[in-house]
Amino acid sequence: MSAPDMSPTVQQEVARLAGVPEVRAAFSRFRFEEAQFAQWQMEASRVPAPPFGETPRAEWLADRFRELGLTNVEIDEVGNVFGVRPAYGQRYISVSAHIDTVFPASTQLNVRQQGSRLYGPGVSDNGAGIAAILAIASVLRSSQIAHALPFVFIGNVGEEGEGDLRGMRHVFQTADWGDAIAYSVIIDGAGSDTVVAEALGSRRFEVIARGPGGHSWSDFGAPNPIFALARAIQSLSETPVPASPKTTFNVGVIRGGTSVNSIPESASMRVDLRSTSMAEIDRLERALRIALDHAVDAENQPALARNPRRAQIVQYEVVEIGNRPAGELAADSRLLKVIRAVDAQLGNTAQIQRASTDANIPLSLGREAIAIGGGGTGGGAHTLQEWFDCNGRELGLRRILLTMLALSAVGE
Repeated sequence: MSAPDMSPTVQQEVARLAGVPEVRAAFSRFRFEEAQFAQWQMEASRVPAPPFGETPRAEWLADRFRELGLTNVEIDEVGNVFGVRPAYGQRYISVSAHIDTVFPASTQLNVRQQGSRLYGPGVSDNGAGIAAILAIASVLRSSQIAHALPFVFIGNVGEEGEGDLRGMRHVFQTADWGDAIAYSVIIDGAGSDTVVAEALGSRRFEVIARGPGGHSWSDFGAPNPIFALARAIQSLSETPVPASPKTTFNVGVIRGGTSVNSIPESASMRVDLRSTSMAEIDRLERALRIALDHAVDAENQPALARNPRRAQIVQYEVVEIGNRPAGELAADSRLLKVIRAVDAQLGNTAQIQRASTDANIPLSLGREAIAIGGGGTGGGAHTLQEWFDCNGRELGLRRILLTMLALSAVGE
């Protein structure tokens, strides 16, 4: 991030805030209270939160919010957890972390600490984010820091995989919060070296092809759902994509059939389309559907030629299983100016990145949002060998707090 992009007014305000005695005291508390933050992180990670099964962790987090003095603590109908630190402004700054993991409910959550490192499934993604929002709430409670806009702390569900950002979608679809949140600061995983300000869009489908089935010998020539999907995959693989905006497609899962000598009655595949442009994603979806139409027609043609009235044919359906909208934070947005100024104040080097996070939802709506890490370092995400190193967490927490305070104090 280069200094010429920063607003002098915002930079001066951030510097002033960083020098306020109460803020400096809060910065010190981040170092002294690390043991508590690590304990919260391990406790949260030991509570199962598989996709669509986040309720136990939501209840655990709601209890922590109450203990930390947040008001209006509630769990909404989809499982998101809210807690408010009041102020006199009319709109809110949200600081959120997704509470779901990729791991099924049966996963053994063997979370442990060795020195400065924590180990266990989900301990970094997103145990680090959960610990960060609790750390911010804790330090604010013990400080005398004043802020103009109220803060809403959110533990949201449904960020991972087929959760399809359902928690954050619900936040911005509700009357209570949809228009009330001015800025969204999303904490996802470890680190302090990135700012996700560009939302990578994706659309995912399950394609199911069904046919009459039969024996590979006696029914040879019957339309085969796997052959139809194979034809469609071949056609899709030849679809041109631009280098800019970067656009990709993938067939990642194929299922179907019962034995090597059976013509399957059904087969399915899962398709992932991604781009920084929603127009390109729309184009790829059209290409997929055209490929399927042509592939099924070609597979059915011999049977229809033999007996057009009584032919048993392959048919297909396309089921959308994921839709993450693209978006981008404007270069002149206040939030981007603030995070640049905060990084400059803290001597932190960070790069703007594009990724698929909870920030996709507000960014796609034209709202100001970023996703950043909770400090420290981590690795092995989405594996049983996941880890988080607490060294460096203090920088990440200072970065989050100073960003929130600057957003609250500047120009609203």
